[in-house]
Amino acid sequence: MKLNEIKDNPGARRGRTRVGRGIGSGLGKTAGRGQKGQKSRSGVSINGFEGGQMPLHMRLPKRGFNKPNRREWSELNLGTLQAAVDSGRIAAGDTLDVAALVDKGVLTHGRDGVRLLGKGELRVPLHLTVAGASASARKAVEAAGGTLTIVSLRGRAEAQ
Repeated sequence: MKLNEIKDNPGARRGRTRVGRGIGSGLGKTAGRGQKGQKSRSGVSINGFEGGQMPLHMRLPKRGFNKPNRREWSELNLGTLQAAVDSGRIAAGDTLDVAALVDKGVLTHGRDGVRLLGKGELRVPLHLTVAGASASARKAVEAAGGTLTIVSLRGRAEAQ
């Protein structure tokens, strides 16, 4: 085989359909657009347009406010941490922050920070640095002999 003999498999590439090229092509005359009307003309973009009637998305009531720059936390339960310890991804006494948790495969991504939640139980001491924690999670980490440091996103660390 030479470079000039290389070909795609038959049917691997298909040319684009050329419409409006005569009646014998099957897509001649109206080019598959049917007869008359706004949608048969060119330059039409009527997504959501309801013929002059007020569109549905404008008729429905709006409520609340979605803050455009709100923070998104990655939630982490104590049970997930214990499962990672049991599987050997984390050792007892490890110091863990967002980067370490992502690195060890406990979290997929850190988002704007990690919030520790109290679902499940923790049986080994861990030293955690997170952006937030529930009261029950804080108690459970300290009861297991670990430490919990809450880091505000402004850069100040508050030991809890």
